[in-house]
Amino acid sequence: MKVLIMAGGYATRLWPITKDNPKALLPVGDRVILEYILEKVDGLGLETYISTNRFFEAHFRPYAEKYGVGMIVEETLHEDEKLGTIGALKKALDELGPDDYLVIAGDNLFSFSLREFLNSYDGKTLIAVYDVGDLELARRYGVVVLEGERVISFQEKPAEPRSTLVSTGVYVFPKGIMERINEYLSNGNRDSPGYFLQWLLGKGEEIRAYRFSEYWYDIGSADSYLEALKTLLKESHVEEIQISPYAKIIPPVVIKRGAKILGRSMIGPYAYIGEDCVIENSDISDSIVFRSTVIRNSTIWRSIIDEKCEIRNLELRKSLVGGHAKIQRGE
Repeated sequence: MKVLIMAGGYATRLWPITKDNPKALLPVGDRVILEYILEKVDGLGLETYISTNRFFEAHFRPYAEKYGVGMIVEETLHEDEKLGTIGALKKALDELGPDDYLVIAGDNLFSFSLREFLNSYDGKTLIAVYDVGDLELARRYGVVVLEGERVISFQEKPAEPRSTLVSTGVYVFPKGIMERINEYLSNGNRDSPGYFLQWLLGKGEEIRAYRFSEYWYDIGSADSYLEALKTLLKESHVEEIQISPYAKIIPPVVIKRGAKILGRSMIGPYAYIGEDCVIENSDISDSIVFRSTVIRNSTIWRSIIDEKCEIRNLELRKSLVGGHAKIQRGE
């Protein structure tokens, strides 16, 4: 068996913060999303590859080297050129050869052990499923209906979901199923794992489900990104920083090297402050602030602020601010 971590998308739903930075490398606590996945894969002892595109290849290369994994790089530089998940699986199959494949979406944060997941693999296609508990929310995902542990229906983003169980982007595709990808794509089918699973069911292939609880985050929106931070940030990680004696830090927080927390600032809980930021007389909580941003005399709550911004004399709530922005009220 081989492991493929799929990170070839351009994350347009999270632009502008992902315009020049892949979603899989967004920080959540003291690590990036990809590292949570690689740490779960690490104990499996399986040959592992990151599947990405030429545009983001250099971003992923240091992580591939650090964790000793390979890379499959598609020759695309823009969203409208990308292969898609099934197309990327075909490329991996062409390069690496037939095998069983554990496939993991690179923007997924999940609670279960991959070892336990693989222990339930019996040679049939296996998918990890999670109960989102809300029919309206389920409409965003691939919805699963089970009979025991057997999948009897799969609907990709249905208008009227038949359950609140959804597929979470972690699959095992047996060798024989991987070899059907060419057939699937050559018939003009949509390049998406959900529609591939629907097609497999229609062809009479058996699909099994592994149910888990606790947490799952598909980092596809600012809200899910911030909720993941709150779930996974258990303790503070404060590096070498400058901090005023009048400032207050409320854990848990992450404050990266070179940051300056000045004046009567209050940081936390659940705040990520990137390298070389300057925060002065400001309150920041439930928020992520990327490197080299300056925030003065402001209140930031449940917001994401990209790198090299300047925010002055503002109250920002539930905001997403693109890189290099300068926003202020008054002088």
